[in-house]
Amino acid sequence: MPQDITWHGVIQATLKANDVRLITYVPDRVFTPLITSLHGDSDFTTFPCTREEEAVGINTGAWMGGMRSAVLMQTSGFGTIANALASLVVPSQIPLLMFVSERGVFGEFNLGQAMVCRTMRPVLDSLGIVHHTATRLDELEFIVDRSIRQAVATQAPVCFILSPLLTGGKVFRH
Repeated sequence: MPQDITWHGVIQATLKANDVRLITYVPDRVFTPLITSLHGDSDFTTFPCTREEEAVGINTGAWMGGMRSAVLMQTSGFGTIANALASLVVPSQIPLLMFVSERGVFGEFNLGQAMVCRTMRPVLDSLGIVHHTATRLDELEFIVDRSIRQAVATQAPVCFILSPLLTGGKVFRH
């Protein structure tokens, strides 16, 4: 794999290849390179949100209007959307594409992040939502591409948990 390939470049190219055109997000330091690049790409409409539930609602409406979309959030933001997933996304068969920058591991200082990280996968499992933890750049395109295709074909949400092993995570200062 060439040295100039980045995790955020792979995600952006894969979203584009799968006709995902609307990206909602709550600002997050880990996602900054992806968000910046998406804002600079005229093939995407990017929309910052104040809360993750708002982003989920916008993405749900986009799907109902015929547009593919994805939402970017960090682990703690996932903790706020369980009701929207259980009462709207799953029963309405919305292929919501969730990208979560994983916090709560590898030296995390924020107890809230660690708590949500420990509960995120069990919540996804209990709702029957397929999820993948991406740790390697050489597997990322395959995982994202195939999972988007499956989500659309089966009309079911999917969650991509982006490990700090892939993204570098948030840098903690002492």
